Amino acid sequence: MQKNKFFLKLREDKGARAIAVTVLVMLLVLTAIIVTTVIANRTPEEMPPIEDEGSEPTGVEDPDDSEDPDTQEPDDKDEQTSVLPGRFVLPVSGVLAKEHDASVQVFSPTMKDYRTHLGIDISTVAGASVSAMADGVISQIWDDFSMGRCVAVKHGGDAYTIYKNLSGEMPDGIAVGTPVKAGDVIGTVGESAMVEIAEEPHLHLEMTVGGLQVDPTDYLDSDAMATLREDTNYEDAS
Repeated sequence: MQKNKFFLKLREDKGARAIAVTVLVMLLVLTAIIVTTVIANRTPEEMPPIEDEGSEPTGVEDPDDSEDPDTQEPDDKDEQTSVLPGRFVLPVSGVLAKEHDASVQVFSPTMKDYRTHLGIDISTVAGASVSAMADGVISQIWDDFSMGRCVAVKHGGDAYTIYKNLSGEMPDGIAVGTPVKAGDVIGTVGESAMVEIAEEPHLHLEMTVGGLQVDPTDYLDSDAMATLREDTNYEDAS
């Protein structure tokens, strides 16, 4: 009976009713805060690492390293692939615009800063044919946000030549695993390298031997280097 009188009085007294509603809302808010705090302080379960399927290559990997070399029997093919090619040819007709230098930073017209340049830039015309520098196999083809379309060719002697700033359209038959000969066209010069977009059309060329970055010009003969020093060679490049 007392309980009924309380609710009857509460219904008739608007002030008391407002107070009761306020108290109820505060209790609900407090409950929500407590529940949220408990959930936030729970130790999260360990999640498995997420694989980024769209990530670009961080380097040029040797696809033939799946077996222990000590368990492989040497043959004539192994002996051939262990030897560095005797001659590397120019990949494109053009002029040496920027040299390889891993120690001295050079100014980047695009990025407006100074940075090391781990390859060489051969200025030419957009669409100029880019050829493999020596016999080998197409090891990787990928799109790099900074350097655009890239192609890596694996040669003997654990050497790779890497061609960057190519156009997106690849020649017919050029794919990962395709054998190529020196002089075979593997792409064309584009303008896909975002960090070098302010520069004139060029091929950005890199080279590694034994996993170490090297200067590609060290592997070109004197005739090729003389051609790179001339500024009229690439005007009719195609």
